Amino acid sequence: MDDEIQALKKNDIWDLVPRPINHNVVGCCWIFRTKLHANGSIERHKARLVAKGFSQIHGLDFEDIFNPMVQPATIQIILSIAVSSGWPLHQLDVKNAFLHSHFSEEVYMEQPPGYTDAQFPQHADSSFFVHHTIASTVYLLLYVDNMVLTGTNPVLIKTPITRLSKEYTMKDLGSLHYFLGVEVQHNSQGLFLSQTKYALDLLQRADMIEAKPISTPFVVGQHLSTIGKLFSDPTLFRSFARALQYLTITQPDLSFSVNSICQYMHAPTEDHFRTLKRILRYVKGTVHYGLQLHCTSSHELLAYSDADWAGCPNTQRSTSGYLIFFGANFVSWCSKKQSTVSRSSAEAEYRSLAITTAEVAWIVQLLRDLRLPLPSPSKILCDNRSALFMAVNPVTRSRSKHSAIDYHFVRELIANGSLKVTFTPSHSQFADSFTKGVSKPQFLLFRNKLHVIPSTTFSLQGGDRGRILS
Repeated sequence: MDDEIQALKKNDIWDLVPRPINHNVVGCCWIFRTKLHANGSIERHKARLVAKGFSQIHGLDFEDIFNPMVQPATIQIILSIAVSSGWPLHQLDVKNAFLHSHFSEEVYMEQPPGYTDAQFPQHADSSFFVHHTIASTVYLLLYVDNMVLTGTNPVLIKTPITRLSKEYTMKDLGSLHYFLGVEVQHNSQGLFLSQTKYALDLLQRADMIEAKPISTPFVVGQHLSTIGKLFSDPTLFRSFARALQYLTITQPDLSFSVNSICQYMHAPTEDHFRTLKRILRYVKGTVHYGLQLHCTSSHELLAYSDADWAGCPNTQRSTSGYLIFFGANFVSWCSKKQSTVSRSSAEAEYRSLAITTAEVAWIVQLLRDLRLPLPSPSKILCDNRSALFMAVNPVTRSRSKHSAIDYHFVRELIANGSLKVTFTPSHSQFADSFTKGVSKPQFLLFRNKLHVIPSTTFSLQGGDRGRILS
């Protein structure tokens, strides 16, 4: 606690003033946490003084409701470039990162119990620091207080580290081994990303550490609905569902099943909870699985787009799914229910194609910012010939006015030569498992093609253990 108070003093967080009468005063509290090593031993005890932000009112006490964070796809792409180029990966931590910016609002917070006026600083300067820059041949990924640096020259990487250390209190963690709850292991093929410790903690909290494993996370042909008896503890359901969402960072094979249960977080039924427990049983059998990034010389973008037409029994909406490869590495994926009802399977597939195209266009622009132009146009594979015909044939415009925006968006990129859309048979459509429950042989085949494989070693590195379980 003394270290936390000293950090608040050093950064001049607030002015001590009499309690105002006509302003909302935000309470505060202490949060204590025991940080452990991977083997379960105590690393250190940590205390944080936090404001009770739930007592603030949007539009009165604050305006912004989100902060920019580095996207998971950006992390995958940067790591893929680094491992393919043989660049070093360095990890840093910014101490008290939340105290290094400026407030434009005037906020009043209560003095915490147990401390006198003399122990508090007399100046105000507090905010949430998030920054993400990529400059020259040094790439910097920053997520609040977690930072990864890579680049062509190890000496050049030390320059931003030195400059940052002059401005902030930094903790040098050495070579990248743990980032945002993801364990990073170097192997002969490249980098192996996993969340083994996170998965084990999740199973332990669910009291399923001894559960019988199962080979697939979702039943073939199953479609969840709102029919059924409500689950008695929706807060527990939401907690596990959110935790499973974070596990998809390194286990994308969970994407469809997790997305399916998350659609009912507002009012889960007992059937939904049984489905959640099935996913946890699958996790039990795959705790040592993760995502393999390979050393590859290819910088081509290849995407798969698919849709399950009218799969939702309640709304008759379709489910879109896509996955994108950068060279040999799987870098971006999505499983999501469409926002509108599609009147045909072709329309559902075309909407999914438009969503995939938007993600591909974003990645192309990101690679341009990284000064890595693509050697050839991006390619999207789709298993619906009607959707492909609509994408390349301008004659269909008058018959598809209801999807005109999607149509023009995809059509424009195809016309200027920056995108190719081609057919793939359904048995080779890897995105199929992102739109529906598939058979065990098909699921295992697709999982292997996505490079979701078991780790060659079960040793774990220490680090800042997952924050999503609370």
